[in-house]
Amino acid sequence: MLQSLPYLAQANARLLVLGSMPGAVSLQHAQYYAHPRNQFWRLLFATFGVADPRTYADRVAFLHRQCIALWDVLATCEREGSLDARIVAGSERPNDIASFLRAHAEIRAIALNGGKAAALFRRLVMPLEAPIEILAMPSTSPAHTQPFAAKLQRWRQAFDIVSG
Repeated sequence: MLQSLPYLAQANARLLVLGSMPGAVSLQHAQYYAHPRNQFWRLLFATFGVADPRTYADRVAFLHRQCIALWDVLATCEREGSLDARIVAGSERPNDIASFLRAHAEIRAIALNGGKAAALFRRLVMPLEAPIEILAMPSTSPAHTQPFAAKLQRWRQAFDIVSG
């Protein structure tokens, strides 16, 4: 049984980015989006026009300054490897996102990182008590082969919530 990472959030977070379940490399390093080919960090820093600081602590500090929170839809699941397609149906247990949102009342939108995160969110979490915009985003995973420019255009829409 895999266990997700603790959320990363400051009290003033306005955007919550939810993945499905961290991949094997991320779980091994206890860092969100740790796989070197995952494009999350590259998309984030390209959107804000700043250089990627490369250290995880500096990346997290930047997230906090931008009022962005990270977490996952799933608290636990069974899965071999890293692919969302390998998550064993029926093994999924969601994180308590409703409590998170009550504790982080400034969240205005949730960006769902990939199709599996969106499907799990709709099935295991919806409906929400608060009026929050839900954005289904293209996966930042290296397994999702959409061109970077297309991903960047879509992710900018989510990150604009905190930069605007």
